[in-house]
Amino acid sequence: MTSMENSAIKGRRDREEPYVLDDQVGFVLRQAQQRHTTIFAAEMIEGLTPTQWAALAKLEECGVCSQNRLGRLTAMDAATIKGVIDRLTVRGFTTIRPDPDDARRLLVALTPAGSKLYDRAAPIAALITQKTLEPLDERERSILVALLRRLA
Repeated sequence: MTSMENSAIKGRRDREEPYVLDDQVGFVLRQAQQRHTTIFAAEMIEGLTPTQWAALAKLEECGVCSQNRLGRLTAMDAATIKGVIDRLTVRGFTTIRPDPDDARRLLVALTPAGSKLYDRAAPIAALITQKTLEPLDERERSILVALLRRLA
């Protein structure tokens, strides 16, 4: 590792060292995300987007939950999760209903069609992860995911 790379990783730079975009963590993370998004778009079925898949997968995992909670669980803001759920509902994969205990809260659930879609898409999502991480060996994959979790 060069001293310049070391400085960039440490999140600082010396005055005499130039700022090199290619050495910046945000830039590299965005490139990795673009790689994953390209693979996702090429492999995923039914035109699902990464955010739609995240909502379906979390609903399968957690069951019925409020739209607000689903947004928190999938790291989406209120406007984004609302749009995602609206689109999934129009397609017949989710339902929305008022919470009987709090009329201000909307409950989201998978429909039978949504559960079937999840069952078909889950193996593909696993393949997408495998393809995204393909350049790394098993140990590197584990380390990468553990480090990213610490940043999240």
